[in-house]
Amino acid sequence: MPLRSYKPTSAGLRSMTRSTFEEITTTQPHKPLLEPQTRGSGRNNAGRLTVRHRGGGEKQHYRIIDFKRNKPGVPARLATIEYDPNRSARIGLLHYRDGEKRYLLLPNGLKVGDLIVSGPEAEARVGNALPISNIPLGTTIHNIELVPGRGGQIVRSAGTSAQLLAKEGDYAQVRLPSGEVRRVSIRCMATIGQVSNLDHENQNLGKAGRARHMGQRPEVRGVVMNPRDHPHGGGEGKSPTGMPPKTPWGKPAMGYRTRRNKLSGRLIVRSRTRK
Repeated sequence: MPLRSYKPTSAGLRSMTRSTFEEITTTQPHKPLLEPQTRGSGRNNAGRLTVRHRGGGEKQHYRIIDFKRNKPGVPARLATIEYDPNRSARIGLLHYRDGEKRYLLLPNGLKVGDLIVSGPEAEARVGNALPISNIPLGTTIHNIELVPGRGGQIVRSAGTSAQLLAKEGDYAQVRLPSGEVRRVSIRCMATIGQVSNLDHENQNLGKAGRARHMGQRPEVRGVVMNPRDHPHGGGEGKSPTGMPPKTPWGKPAMGYRTRRNKLSGRLIVRSRTRK
């Protein structure tokens, strides 16, 4: 999944890179697995803006992805590899032996025609989904459940993978892409391998227009605003912030801890922020 660059015939093309999409085998998604998607543009159910810098962008349908992999023992063949506008990874259409079709997050190295299976009896090879209790130590995994039966919730973006470090009692220790080591129930399912589209992080948008097509709106620096609009604003000419970094509402930014999830936090063995 390499990247391609362009002749610098304009300023926007000078540093732009994008995927060659050579692994994509079809441009037509499987329509029964599409859902209409309403764009929220960063607004909550009351219509108020709660996340800034979102809006616009290209219209898109949602692809229904099988994160649960809850068809134990039923083999499936990878029929197509497709682009998904809702995520950074590629997706694949599975044709199960019983006739059902489902999308999955495509693991790196899986090719059209390969057979995969899920369940406790499955072999620990790329694309298969198993309970963590049946996965050998040191294996690279992704699409990991946090609650048994809920479906994979973490390690789902392009190029990411986690490593199974240890098993002790009802829990296993998993090293996540951030460096965090976390305890996960051995009854949770995980998929073997690394998520596809490894070069996603190396792409360069090249121009502001590509960001707008993706639904990103402009971000304005606080130091160029007026004092009434941002704590960093004001001053004659270019001026430093004069204070520790703050949000537009005066709350500390850049390093200010906001995590309060004690129920989940007790399962963290080593924090990703620990030096």
